[in-house]
Amino acid sequence: MASTLKIGLMGYGYAGATFHAPVIDHCGAPADAPDTPYARVAAIATRQPEHARADYPNALIVADLDALIASDDVDCVVIATPNDTHYALAAKVLAAGKHVVVDKPVTLTAFDACTLARLAREHGVLFAPFHNRRWDGDFMTVRELIENGALGRVVHFESHFDRFRPQVRQRWREEASRGGGLLFDLGPHLVDQALALFGAPESVYATVKLHRDNASAPDYVHLLLGYPDKEVVLHASALAAIEPPRFVVHGTRGSYVKAGLDTQEDQLKAGLRPGQAGFAGGNAAGTLRALEGEREVEHVVPTRDGAYAEFYRAVAHSIAHETPFPVSPQDAVDVMAIIELANESAREGKRLPFVRMPA
Repeated sequence: MASTLKIGLMGYGYAGATFHAPVIDHCGAPADAPDTPYARVAAIATRQPEHARADYPNALIVADLDALIASDDVDCVVIATPNDTHYALAAKVLAAGKHVVVDKPVTLTAFDACTLARLAREHGVLFAPFHNRRWDGDFMTVRELIENGALGRVVHFESHFDRFRPQVRQRWREEASRGGGLLFDLGPHLVDQALALFGAPESVYATVKLHRDNASAPDYVHLLLGYPDKEVVLHASALAAIEPPRFVVHGTRGSYVKAGLDTQEDQLKAGLRPGQAGFAGGNAAGTLRALEGEREVEHVVPTRDGAYAEFYRAVAHSIAHETPFPVSPQDAVDVMAIIELANESAREGKRLPFVRMPA
């Protein structure tokens, strides 16, 4: 018999209230059990109980992680707290024998990510890195184009997360001591998407800078991942008033260019939810120019609708059926190892070899 995964949220700030809770509560139900949702928000640990209670009146509202872990109504805990707290909180959940979803970055070091992977194995529970942007509509479109051979063999891949935020805000996400800055904020998404497409690189070369006045954490990141047959460029900047394309891909049979970010983040912030009319739609189309026989032909390529709800459907399925989760603990470790190498490369000004740390 199907059962609903009961999820407890550790933290109800921006990430918990925007990216996790609404998606959990609107991730739908299996076709063969339409009255049994995949998951629900069962409990929330927060210092802002009024906000959480207003949004989720049927959820248990508690003060801290210990109360979440102690609750029989929580099967899985989502860590949606500042970056520098992820490791200790997730380790405590895993040691208690409960499943855990950890927002990115899962930790601040590859070693700590390895430790979480080991704890999950020892206790027979799920450790799921929150790399929800594998379900961005534009990324899914790029992945499909690469996998179906429309571009031939890829020789150059470029991925950007650029925004225009010239003022440094007073928040933990801007503090280097808290694991703030673009390398830890957007870097995990950029790196994870590249790894999902191409696997582990041979080398990493990076430029990591602080460009804005009064910045204390990186606001400019440029990574080059080296592969034998291609170069992968990953870029994030807080000073891009005119945004470059989100994706540029060149291959032996053609090229693809796509502008604009996936729409799901802005829609969630505006109060739209998965399953509601228009959610995940409205993505800008891309352009594919490729060989058809001996001719170059240009096509407008519609961008797929995004699917953040698939993340939590996959969490529920993996736990219920004890199957591998699409984002593995090894993926989490590889992402953090590359971010560590990026910082080291930027300091030393040279390309460094990537050596996998087994999860």
